[in-house]
Amino acid sequence: MRKKIGGYLRLARPANLPTAAADILAGVCVAGVLVFSNDVQGNESILLYNVFYLILSSVLLYAGGVVLNDVFDHKVDKIERPERPIPSGLISLPAASFFGGLLLVLGVASSYWVGDLSVLVALLLAMSILLYDAIAKKHEFFGPLVMGFCRALNLILGISILGELSLAWLAIVPMIYIYAITLISRGEVHGNNKNHIIWAGVLYSIVIFTVIGVLVIKTDNIIQTIPFILLFGFLVFKPLVLAYKSNSPRNIKKAVIAGVLSLIVLDAALGTGFSDWMHGLMILALLPISMFLSKLTAVT
Repeated sequence: MRKKIGGYLRLARPANLPTAAADILAGVCVAGVLVFSNDVQGNESILLYNVFYLILSSVLLYAGGVVLNDVFDHKVDKIERPERPIPSGLISLPAASFFGGLLLVLGVASSYWVGDLSVLVALLLAMSILLYDAIAKKHEFFGPLVMGFCRALNLILGISILGELSLAWLAIVPMIYIYAITLISRGEVHGNNKNHIIWAGVLYSIVIFTVIGVLVIKTDNIIQTIPFILLFGFLVFKPLVLAYKSNSPRNIKKAVIAGVLSLIVLDAALGTGFSDWMHGLMILALLPISMFLSKLTAVT
């Protein structure tokens, strides 16, 4: 029984789940809701509950997506990753399919308590996840694009907390960023993806300068945000340069993992820019949790 439970946990990629929560917290800050702020009079408990429901929705949707990703990849994984729960026989294909589908349904259902707009965003996110897992990931261009769109919707899910989508266009930032990570991951098994790494570096730079530009124009918190941006740049570019110099599957995998986990730092930068450094640190606190879990279970 313990092995079965461990298998289901491995399917859900626990190390990645804090990054989904970080998206929501960043979106909440972008929406203008300062969590735990005394400025919000009379509605603190309602807002806190809504933040919780959105985080729960996001985490369940993300978990369902990665579980179903392994379901659709089970034939390939028999060859490339036979140790994973489904190809190893630890979790049956029907059981994994049911588990992933249930997580998606629960993810959409959790958004119901926040409002109709959040439900619509969550439903669109669930559909986009299925599109990626079943079809889009097989295409070199549309795969990264749809994956990035899923992350964009995750940020928008957080922004929807007040029932409107002002500044939802900011979702282009995680969309570009995840597109870059997905490009890098194309060489995770066989290596030899230097062109993709170059493009990823260009996209990372675009993300950084876009965030700086948006915060300079829309807020007055750019000084508070600089340390988060510098940390983000260090965490993503160091393994990327190493993967370019030594273009092995091992180094490429490290660059992918760094990219996924550093999404928390990017969210912390956005959260700081649209609120303050305390909320940025609150988001950043998810990073050590994610890093710890990444030592226990796979990220990619």
